[in-house]
Amino acid sequence: MAEYPADRFDELPDDVARVGAHRAPRPRGRGWIAVAWAALASGVFVVAGLWGLSLITDRVSFEIPSFEASEPMPTPTTPSSAPPSIEPITNPDDAELPSGFTITILNGAGVSGLGQTASGILSDADWRVGTVTSAAQDDLEQTVVYYNAPELEGVAFGMVSLLGAGTVELSDAFPGAPITIAIGTDFAALQE
Repeated sequence: MAEYPADRFDELPDDVARVGAHRAPRPRGRGWIAVAWAALASGVFVVAGLWGLSLITDRVSFEIPSFEASEPMPTPTTPSSAPPSIEPITNPDDAELPSGFTITILNGAGVSGLGQTASGILSDADWRVGTVTSAAQDDLEQTVVYYNAPELEGVAFGMVSLLGAGTVELSDAFPGAPITIAIGTDFAALQE
């Protein structure tokens, strides 16, 4: 083998941790970064898939934590019908609604597809329906329209008017949902 004279490239300090001409050893633990990204991506795809299925069918329900009730569905203490001074608002153009206003529908009648039926009725009247899912209880006898602000009382009475069943109740049991409709068997009876 040929011998070459030493030059400046042969004199390297001992603290340089290079392998070959330009590579340093890979830091330990880099493999876990790829595993963490893969786990995060898998979780996002699973949640998105379940959410998509819950929009398509009532058989799959994707429970949103803010709507889950550890207690039974609140029952109206003083159900009211529209007094003469409250005009039911059945057209969204007639109401001053907060930005991002949507209606949440909870199917508490135990009849598959009833939430989508109610959603269709409200959508046909140009109301924006957000979440449609099953209620914590599936044996509600009476439909209740919960509203979270006094200025939405006319809208709540409008929902009762459009659905043809129910009572209204001012409640803060559903934070983040201005109008929540818990469908009961009285609405199911109207659909038969």
